[in-house]
Amino acid sequence: MGTGVSNWRLAQTVSRIGQLGLVSGTGLDHILIRRLQDGDPDGHMRRALSHFPFPKMVQRILDTYFIPGGKADSATYKSSGFHTVEGNRAPQEMCIAANFVEVFLAREGHSNPVGINYLEKIQLPHLPSIYGAMLAGVSVVVMGAGIPLEVPGILDTLVRHESVSYPIHVAGLKGAESYRMVFNPRDFMEDDLALNPLERPAFLPIVSSDTLATMLLRRATGSIQGFIIEGPLAGGHNAPPRGKLQLSATGEPIYGPRDVVNLEAFRAMNVPFWLAGAYGSAEGLRKALTEGATGIQVGSAFALCEESGMTTEYRRALVHKALDGKAEIFTDPLASPTGFPFKVAKLEGTLSEPDVYAKRQRRCDLGFLREVYRKEDGTIGYRCPAEPVTSYVAKGGKAEDTLNRKCLCNGLVADVGYPQSLSNGTHEPPVITLGDDYVHAGQFCQQGKPDFGAADVIRVILG
Repeated sequence: MGTGVSNWRLAQTVSRIGQLGLVSGTGLDHILIRRLQDGDPDGHMRRALSHFPFPKMVQRILDTYFIPGGKADSATYKSSGFHTVEGNRAPQEMCIAANFVEVFLAREGHSNPVGINYLEKIQLPHLPSIYGAMLAGVSVVVMGAGIPLEVPGILDTLVRHESVSYPIHVAGLKGAESYRMVFNPRDFMEDDLALNPLERPAFLPIVSSDTLATMLLRRATGSIQGFIIEGPLAGGHNAPPRGKLQLSATGEPIYGPRDVVNLEAFRAMNVPFWLAGAYGSAEGLRKALTEGATGIQVGSAFALCEESGMTTEYRRALVHKALDGKAEIFTDPLASPTGFPFKVAKLEGTLSEPDVYAKRQRRCDLGFLREVYRKEDGTIGYRCPAEPVTSYVAKGGKAEDTLNRKCLCNGLVADVGYPQSLSNGTHEPPVITLGDDYVHAGQFCQQGKPDFGAADVIRVILG
């Protein structure tokens, strides 16, 4: 659901209706910063922050980022800085507060559960982000794009506000070298009122094979309450095909029999599972239930509904394409700096167009997907194949790895109406991700109109 697309409004609507609303936890620190610099016109951010348990932290955030009336359109958004392995306090504070705000607002006004979704590959913000969500009473943590063996134990420990650590993948380590980032909630507390035990959320990792699920059940540091099984038709990042990568005539990864999930193995685990990736229809739900699933996870349909964080302009343009039979999704093997295949929706004026991509000046000012690497002197560095090529090569990266890499960080933030202003008077272009189900978005529309709500999606799927 991307950065800010599955926002608190969407999650609240879905949860109110009785399903599980998930907010996207990716980049919430920067989303909150930009909402505040745009003036927080509806006051939702400040209202949520007024309930945050650390008022001194709130005051620092408001003093630094809140602009009454909003910044000028040409003005550049401020940043809290990059996350580091050692722990940079300013972005950590923003993560705690931002995750609290998003979950608090999603839970406001009802008593149904709300969840949050993270990418394991974006490791450095994990610990403060999860803690902030737990402070707000999140009921479910979902995590994909990696192997989150230690997250269940972290959830158990954060219940007691105790110090936790997480293993960080560092490229180029030698011998037995390893790195862990450490986060102690008590370093951020301002009074003893925050020491009441927190609710331990359920943990649902996203997997693409029974082998990974079995590993998690055997080796995870705490309990797992179920799995979300995601196939290559889902939006965002996809697991790469097993075996040697082969591309189709259009340049997309080819998935084969080895990539078909063994649902019989999942049924034998006696653990609840949900199916994701082109199951967003009444037929898809029936099929999933027949296979023994507890339910389905739906992304693309909700990304295109009115409560979504996607801008009205992009959302309507995409739905019109679906209604006209012109919806296109390209599974790009190169777009993501992570090296994972990434689904890109084709839309004029976005990075899906080669000329828009070619005109964009490379920069790395958000850094969600930066790779941590070991320098020759043994210290830690950070690089991204979507940053300026000369910078990446100077950090030991290979020039060929920068080919056609897209800045997903800036592109996805632009999707939801917070594009960075550039010195030439333009703004960062968006890049939109949707699953293959996007082509069927018209099923939720009435009388050919492009606007539909989350309730329409649920009504159609539930029949």
